[in-house]
This record gives sequence, C-alpha cells and structure tokens, in this order.
Amino acid sequence: MRSLSLAVCGLLLAGPGFAQSPNWLNARTIEIDMKNFAFVPATITLQRGVPYRLRFVNTAGGGHNFVAKAFFQQASIAPASRSTINKGEVDLGGGESGDVRLVVNRIGTYDVHCSHFMHSIFGMKGKIVVR
Repeated sequence: MRSLSLAVCGLLLAGPGFAQSPNWLNARTIEIDMKNFAFVPATITLQRGVPYRLRFVNTAGGGHNFVAKAFFQQASIAPASRSTINKGEVDLGGGESGDVRLVVNRIGTYDVHCSHFMHSIFGMKGKIVVR
C-alpha cells in the first residue's frame, strides 16, 4: 500500500510535464484578420485547457503585428509554432499569414495591440478573454 501511495504522489508531483500533449489535429481554429487599423475580431474568447490554432491573416498591404506578451507567456505553445512568436508578438508583412497552436493555461483578460507607429492609436487593439 505504501508503494502505491508513493507512486500516486510521484504522478501528482510530475505536474503538467507529465500530461499528454494536445492533439493539434483537433485544435479549434480562430482566424484573426489584421486589417488597416483593426483586428477582426477585436475580442477573442477562449477556454482554458483547450487546444487552439490561431490563424493570423494580414489582409493589408503593409506590415502589422499582434502584441500579446502576457497572453503568450502563460500559454503552452506547440513546438512548431514557437518560431512564429518573437518576444510576445506575431509580426506579419502585407499579405502574409501565420499559425500559432497553443493551449491557454490561465483564466483572465489580456490586452493586445499593434505596436507599429500610431496603429493602436487609430484603433488596432483588442482583448483576449480566457474563461
């Protein structure tokens, strides 16, 4: 009985690193359009613990980025998507697109914006709400 208790304690202490990796083929896809001075949708609602594929599409002629440092820091990012995020942002040139596969770990509301000159002042900002 003691060895069974020790085994259970070991599994509990192993924490998230012991958990199965998400099935990315079944990830929910959310498209985020990066237009001139707007993210569509401006508010993204996600559920904690669910795998998502965030599909970023820059429909504008010039570059835009999606800055969400606190959001990306708390998420578990798929290894293949890590190169799409640089210092908490997804940066795309005009007409480009990119995917980020992730699982959100914390409930909360996270601000997002485009850090290109004057873009957020003209309205290129939004929120991610995690329930």
